[in-house]
Amino acid sequence: MRARYPDIAGHVDREGVSLGYEVFGDGEPTVLLLPTWTIIHSRFWKMQIPYLARRFRVITYDGPGNGRSDRVTDPERYSADSHALDAEAVLRACGVERAVVVGLSLGAAYGVRLATLRPGLVSGLVMIGPSIPLTAASPERERTFQTFLEPAPPSPIGWQKYNLDYWRTDYRDFAEFFFSQCFPEARSTKPIEDSVGWATETGPDVLEAESLSPPPEDPWDELVSQVACPSLVIHGTRDRISPHRRGVRAARLSGGTLLTLEGSGHIPNVRDPVKVNLALRDFVERVMAP
Repeated sequence: MRARYPDIAGHVDREGVSLGYEVFGDGEPTVLLLPTWTIIHSRFWKMQIPYLARRFRVITYDGPGNGRSDRVTDPERYSADSHALDAEAVLRACGVERAVVVGLSLGAAYGVRLATLRPGLVSGLVMIGPSIPLTAASPERERTFQTFLEPAPPSPIGWQKYNLDYWRTDYRDFAEFFFSQCFPEARSTKPIEDSVGWATETGPDVLEAESLSPPPEDPWDELVSQVACPSLVIHGTRDRISPHRRGVRAARLSGGTLLTLEGSGHIPNVRDPVKVNLALRDFVERVMAP
């Protein structure tokens, strides 16, 4: 059961890959809610869609590899540039000339790339818990990046589970650990269960491809500095995936506003939806004000 079903559901083909999208409401302007890391699909926006669609037209879509979109294992297809071109294709298919774009985690990187590759399409950009390497991750996570392709330890613990060999051995256990880190807030059992369930709709081959995707040619700090539209960064102080200092730097580089959510983890749009929804509403209305 969904709180709001789409008014339009369709697919758009970009370079042989079918992307499933949904449209909710018919207000103005359009708000594009981007996909995030392919381990989950667009249902993670379920707390935003019913509220925002009362005021605006809302578009979501599944990136390649999950949900209603084709499964792809070509790393090139998961680059930030490719994700930006996917977003453009969805907007064009829906007849949208300009949109306020919202991205969570890796989706924030895709939003930055869309805003820099196709600035005429983006009237405003919201980055929630941006997983953009503007600062170092935690020491534990930095170590996992270095050992990602090495054999997994016999009994991995914690971030040692962020390992391709272990994903192929016990993918569900990795997903359970990962989402426990995404939701450090109390009483997060339901969102963790939802997210693990969505994660089972893809698999390690897809995540491997995305993890090995090429970075953009320009450094990320330069790209974020090139964002010309108004921007808002929302970041929780208890984010264990992408530290709060990244949000601080993203806001500074983009010349945007920083909204810090005390005690929130990596996915505040699920655990603190009222604050996030109100912030999104106010930002959209401010951007579009005459």
